[in-house]
Amino acid sequence: MAEQEQRPLLEVEQCVTSIPEDHEATCWGCGLRLVFASYSPVYKCGWCGAITQSNQTARKPDSVCFSHWRRLRDTFFVTVLILFMLFVICGGVWAVYPIIFSVSKFCGIFHCMVTAILALCTITSYCLASFKSAGAPTSIRWGSYPMVGKNDLENYTFCTYCNKPKPPRAHHCRSCKMCVVDMDHHCPFIGNCVGASNHQVFVIFLISVVISCAYAASMTIYASYKTWPSVDFPNLESSRHSMSSVKILLEIITTIAGSAFFLSARGLVLVYLAFASLSVNAGIGVLLCQQLSYIYEGNTYLNHLSSPNAMHGERGLQNIVRFFGCPYPISRALLRYSNTGKLQDNSGSKLL
Repeated sequence: MAEQEQRPLLEVEQCVTSIPEDHEATCWGCGLRLVFASYSPVYKCGWCGAITQSNQTARKPDSVCFSHWRRLRDTFFVTVLILFMLFVICGGVWAVYPIIFSVSKFCGIFHCMVTAILALCTITSYCLASFKSAGAPTSIRWGSYPMVGKNDLENYTFCTYCNKPKPPRAHHCRSCKMCVVDMDHHCPFIGNCVGASNHQVFVIFLISVVISCAYAASMTIYASYKTWPSVDFPNLESSRHSMSSVKILLEIITTIAGSAFFLSARGLVLVYLAFASLSVNAGIGVLLCQQLSYIYEGNTYLNHLSSPNAMHGERGLQNIVRFFGCPYPISRALLRYSNTGKLQDNSGSKLL
């Protein structure tokens, strides 16, 4: 009986005193030694709140060729965008405004003022989005227990590129070679990241581009209509009743396309500006709708890619109001409208 009672005690003592080395780790935030009951690839410090991956190692810096390629790519896209904006402004003034001034002097002066305001808003917002810092993380004390207080590094991770703490919702940009707070994406057309500091200016730039391209398209289409050569449809008038609708449409298209060969240089510039403005407006409009939808959901593009089904916050118009910093009367009216919509939805769901 004594031998049977002694064996379980020995087994219990062995289980209590043996702790594998794999279950021990050191927090990078405060330097405290952590002991776990089971192995975990990711752990969170109970003191400072820092999150550590057990297999994370410092990464090598990017090669010189990779850095040069990204710099050249951004320079190319920025140059193309600047040249396109200058061409739309200068070409539109040269091709459109002689026709506008021929209508009336007041009409020409009014449209010149509208063009100047739109161009100034677009170029100013573009420069701010390009040259303003995207949102560098603030420097914080880390690495030693006496310096790091309770929950000072809550949900912070360690960036293996910068070898520094990375705040929540921050990402490292390999093009800018820095971590960006609330990083949405790296835009090669502005040569900069879109983050917490310049996200608002970037969206304002998209809005100004959409408005400017819509205005340029309408003006160039009107001027093209005024400068287009006269078009005659002799075959269409003689045999209109015997032709099908498809043949009539083909006859109209071929006749108009043939008359395009008689356009002047100003007319060709007008046609190109009309198609270019409509194309850019469609592409930037899709990007603007995508950005506004992410802001409405309280999310960013990179967080949507990493966790598409996760909810990062409450969705609603209050996110857009907070993002743009609307004045109090406008924000109050919008929030009241959104709250009434929510009440109606809740009442409808209760009735169902």
